[in-house]
Formats: sequence, C-alpha cells, structure tokens
Amino acid sequence: MTTATTTRVATLADLAALEGQSLGTSSWIDIPQQRINTFADATDDHQWIHVDPERARAESPFGGPIAHGYLTLSLIIPMWDEVLTVDSVTMAVNYGLNKVRFTNPVPAEGRVRLNATLQSVEALPKGGVQVTVAGQIELEGSERPAVVVEAVYRFFE
Repeated sequence: MTTATTTRVATLADLAALEGQSLGTSSWIDIPQQRINTFADATDDHQWIHVDPERARAESPFGGPIAHGYLTLSLIIPMWDEVLTVDSVTMAVNYGLNKVRFTNPVPAEGRVRLNATLQSVEALPKGGVQVTVAGQIELEGSERPAVVVEAVYRFFE
C-alpha cells in the first residue's frame, strides 16, 4: 500500500511559491460495498446499480455495483487533508467546486486516491487566502481518473 506524499508549508504566505506545482498524492481509500450501502442510506439514493450486487452484475453495463459519484467526490475531504498541510492555519473551509466530472465509475471493492496541483492562491479582503486546486481522483488499476475536479478552499491563520 502506498502512502501519501504531502506538501507542508509553515504559513499561508508560503503557498504562493507553490502555484502551478503538484502538491502530492493521498494514500488509497478502499470503497467496499458496505461503504456504498451506508452512503445510499445517508442520501436516500438506493439505485440498484449501487446497492444490488447480483442485479448489477447481471444487468448493469459496469459488470457489477459501482460507487455513487458523489460518494467518490466526498472522499476528497480526507484525501485533501493528506495532500497539503499549512502549519499556521487555524481554520479551513470548503468554499466550493468550479468543475466536477465523473469520468470513470468506481467499482465496489475499488480503491481511489487524490492527485492534486495548486492552480492559484488569492488573498482574501479580510485575511486568509483562497486556493484553487486541480484534482484527479485516481482509480487504482485504471489510467482514466474516476473524478476530475477543480476545488476551492479558504484558509485562515
């Protein structure tokens, strides 16, 4: 199992030097059927391609059950925490997403990880910075990522 490669900086001011650079890759996260079922319960999305393994193997174009796209996307949170650490940050918030594409289904029992590049760093008017990150949630064993995302975060010291 591979471990995360994390970029670590001391302060928000140090982020500007990282614009355009890779921040690293998170460790792999397992997507077992039970995680998919729990997500289905939390979101009331019980579509058979996610929660009925027998039917999904017999009838779906994916050859078996797949994770919800939003489940895969939601895992960006723990993966992001592994990719970048700013020691001086006292609060960080998810500000939003500029772009999301679900480019490859994640099969039950698959594994995903985040590979991220810092696109931009902008000072905020009342302190802190806003960073825009280009990310690919990679699917183990596939050259095509599961999700391509442009995420926006805000950091405060």
